[in-house]
Amino acid sequence: MKPITVFSLFGLGLTSAHEEITSDVYQVDEVVVTGKAEDVIGEAATATQGQANREELSQRPFLRRGELLEVVPGVVITQHAGGGKANQYFVRGYNLDHGTDFNISVDGMPANYRTHAHGQGYADLNFIVPEFVQRLDYFKGPFFADHGDLSTAGGAEYTLVPYLEEGIASFSYGENDYYRILLGDSWEAGVGTLTLGGEYTHEDGPWVKGNDYNRYNGFMKWHAGDEENFLSVTALLHDGDWDSSDQIPSRAVEDGTIDRFGAIDDTTGGDTERQTLSMKMKRTEGDFIVRSEAWVGRYALNLFSNFTYFTDPVNGDQFEQDEERIFAGLNVAVDWLHGIGSLQSRSTLGFQTQHDWIDDIGLYPTTATSRTGVTNVDDVYQASYGVYLKNETQVTDWARLIMGARGDIFYFDVESQDNPADTGDKWDAIFSPKAGLVLGPWNETELYLNAGMGFHSNDARGVTAAVDPVDALVRTRGAEVGVRTRAIENVTASVGLWWLDSDSELVYVGDEGTTEAGPASERYGVEAAVYWRPNECLTFDAEYAWSFARADVPNGEFDKIDNAVPHMASAGVTVGGELGWFGSLRGRYFSPRPLLGEDDMVKSRESIQVNGRLGYRWDQLEVSLDVLNILDRKDRDIEYYYESQLANETSPVQDLHYHPAEPRQVRANVTYHW
Repeated sequence: MKPITVFSLFGLGLTSAHEEITSDVYQVDEVVVTGKAEDVIGEAATATQGQANREELSQRPFLRRGELLEVVPGVVITQHAGGGKANQYFVRGYNLDHGTDFNISVDGMPANYRTHAHGQGYADLNFIVPEFVQRLDYFKGPFFADHGDLSTAGGAEYTLVPYLEEGIASFSYGENDYYRILLGDSWEAGVGTLTLGGEYTHEDGPWVKGNDYNRYNGFMKWHAGDEENFLSVTALLHDGDWDSSDQIPSRAVEDGTIDRFGAIDDTTGGDTERQTLSMKMKRTEGDFIVRSEAWVGRYALNLFSNFTYFTDPVNGDQFEQDEERIFAGLNVAVDWLHGIGSLQSRSTLGFQTQHDWIDDIGLYPTTATSRTGVTNVDDVYQASYGVYLKNETQVTDWARLIMGARGDIFYFDVESQDNPADTGDKWDAIFSPKAGLVLGPWNETELYLNAGMGFHSNDARGVTAAVDPVDALVRTRGAEVGVRTRAIENVTASVGLWWLDSDSELVYVGDEGTTEAGPASERYGVEAAVYWRPNECLTFDAEYAWSFARADVPNGEFDKIDNAVPHMASAGVTVGGELGWFGSLRGRYFSPRPLLGEDDMVKSRESIQVNGRLGYRWDQLEVSLDVLNILDRKDRDIEYYYESQLANETSPVQDLHYHPAEPRQVRANVTYHW
């Protein structure tokens, strides 16, 4: 299937005011590379910025959908409940819970939800179908003017395929009642190309009471144009329902009360749905490029959890988090080439706006999923408006200067149904400057210096709360120095030293229905990555990240931050060409970490997971076998230390609670292309 070039769809009529500056030396076009091992010297703005393409993503065996993000160096994905709940994210000394401070978007549309029933920045990626992803761009730190809220630690941008080169049908079957069906194809439709696809997945997992997780995804896209001028309209549908497998108390497993894969409360679970319609456009006219993305969607979540069990000995501690929202937004940016004296320069002016209308976002005490009361219920409208300007100038043959700034205005409007005192509205604004300097290249080596300010918003319900309200916007700061080199043939290596600072760790705690004001924090560390691609059929990669995180507390108090992972590492080898045998072997490690900030004696275990894939390709048919957790290690996906109470206990007990990693399992895959 070939794309159809359509220039007449866009009547913007922009002309260049600087036609004397050619684009032969200085390109405005989007950077398109073929994976992390390829050359981005002269294009990247930081040492820890990169891209993974569709081929690279498709070669990684993974247990959960969110693990696609582990292609980002220094990112670890885990889970503390089963099925369709958003994953846990760890990066740069942050336990990001379900997404806070790591900004994720799909074709420009945000995947994080601000003011969410379960937690600020909640990012559930189960609506993404890997086969329909064209590439994944990632960045680290608050150094990019086009990224604002929830992006202090970094972010990832999924770009979906404009069309499918071939039709695809795939079936997977594995242990623990796992099976998956996928279909997709593209056809010419008018002046463009129409793509339709769908996916169904079922999985029980190893749990005593199976997850009974059912995931449905639909994909429809109409696309016309080429890389320089295009218009696309995309509809995404997602529906998921599951029985949960929350973390369990260590003491209950040790005394035989429950199995390692059992549960104290086996009535927890959830269901979620998401429907979106989005538009993406690009128009190139001389030295000008206009880019825009617009979207509207509906989202709903109903989630039942129980982490403390029976501190209420009559009704138990189960609770329900429920919400339904309409969300919409728009991004518009204009890039243009121009001159600053005799220097060649590129500037971008952009506008971004995002709106959420949330009905009945609530927290309820429940027993076996039946409501027994009301903790809080609110209607929320939240809006943000951001303008940014960035400029990149080739100061000399060996120096690029990157300057940027953005201004953001937020509006929070909360109508409390249970406590009129919490009803209110608030405006707030913040200004965030950015700067970077790239030196080189010398011997295919560049040096990067970056600094910038960022921010994250807090839950609207905490902003308007009558008692102990929190700041609407929290200032963050960052700096990074790094180097990237391709001095050795077929090898790309990078090292980055980074620092992050936040005025407050303020978050809305959805599990408790309260807002907690944490102290300021500081984090710093180093990330290193090496990619070796001796030929098109063989790739090696290795990545390591070390971080140190501390809370800014009075002298003499303990300052470590709970669940801040100090060491992460991953490595892998991929072999195979277009036809014949192929395979992949990947390993991931994250180290013990503090679980109780004021007591460094309580730490988690280390985790080592190794996954592999072996397969064979013919012209149209591909078969493969995935083996997950090859070493069959009894690791723990997530660990916490807090008080809980079992049915036979008279008072709460401090204990370690964990979600066990799934045991070794095998999955077979068959894919046919036409």
